[in-house]
Amino acid sequence: MAWNEPGGNRNDNDPWGTGGGRGGNDKGPPDLDEALKKGLDKLNRLLGGKKGNKSGSGGGSSGSGGSGGGFGAVLAIAGIVFVGYVIFQSFYTVDEQERAVVLRFGEYHQTENPGLRLKVPLIDDVTKVRVTNVRSAQSRGQMLTEDENLVSVDLQVQYRVDSARDYVLNVRDSNEALAYATDSALRHEVGSSTLDQVLTEGRAELAVRVEQRLQGFLEEYGTGLQIVRVNVESTQPPEAVQDAFREVQRAREDEQRVKEEAETYRNKVVPEARGQAQRLTEEAMAYKEEVIERARGETARFTELLSVYQTAPEVTRDRMYIAAMENVLSSTSKVLVDTESSNNMMYLPLDKLMNREGRPAGSSSSKGQGNSSGMEQDLGSLTDQVIQEIRSRQDNTGVRRGR
Repeated sequence: MAWNEPGGNRNDNDPWGTGGGRGGNDKGPPDLDEALKKGLDKLNRLLGGKKGNKSGSGGGSSGSGGSGGGFGAVLAIAGIVFVGYVIFQSFYTVDEQERAVVLRFGEYHQTENPGLRLKVPLIDDVTKVRVTNVRSAQSRGQMLTEDENLVSVDLQVQYRVDSARDYVLNVRDSNEALAYATDSALRHEVGSSTLDQVLTEGRAELAVRVEQRLQGFLEEYGTGLQIVRVNVESTQPPEAVQDAFREVQRAREDEQRVKEEAETYRNKVVPEARGQAQRLTEEAMAYKEEVIERARGETARFTELLSVYQTAPEVTRDRMYIAAMENVLSSTSKVLVDTESSNNMMYLPLDKLMNREGRPAGSSSSKGQGNSSGMEQDLGSLTDQVIQEIRSRQDNTGVRRGR
């Protein structure tokens, strides 16, 4: 027989074990209303309330006690939730990369460092700011240079938060203030430079000057930002004149190339010229010393000759005359002699006279250079021949006059 058939009274056939009533073994799921009522009663007893009377005479007071117990339970739950919220809101954590700016009643109180911190809920307002990471901002625009030319400049600014207090309190939007300050500093510096400086070698200097001026603006505004680096990414003329500027740039490159070639040539020629100048200077110094020493030798020789001349003037004069004639006649092959006895001038071909003796024309000079004794013998023989030639010509002249 099924457990729910009529007439069945066996309790073990009930799958919930209730046996059709609550007087049996309570093995089924609890009643929600009863469980909630029991919980409220326990909470009411904990808060000091009285348990409701189950008799009929105390029915009215039991209803009023249950109502009061329910309101107290709500208040208790609300108090627990409020206390939990207050405890949860009283603690906060500041990361290593952050600083926390604490405002109490809307006024600056302090700046907290990294760690677990305590605050007063609903009174303190905490704003966390990252101060270690480097941020970047871009600025781009066309502007006039000092020589009234248009140029397009792309600029990148890298910055970080230096003062969390100033970053939060002094300026409503520090990033927007940075953008305005960057544009102002860039236009001021570009307006103070020529187009050639902005496009070529002045770009690095432009970035440094913009960084210095921008940092001054940010400190004056009190933004709490610090500039890390300013990079001028590109500077170029307007598109309408870019071809002309490229031509100018190529001309400048050619100019630089020619300058480098000229410098290379200069580095090659100048040392050679200096070496030649040094050589000429040394040769001139050597010639100077040679002339001075020769002059000193001539002076010493003349001084000695003067002393000898003072001792025997005639002998010394004759020897000097003979030496001078030897010096003169040794380098000539023809001699003209003017005699006192006649008006005729005698011509003596010394080269032919030397050839008659069977010697070459230049033998006397070569021997004179090699050996002084041989030269004296040649001069002696030549002198004898000259004297004989003169005597024969004088004899022939006398015979002609006699006739």
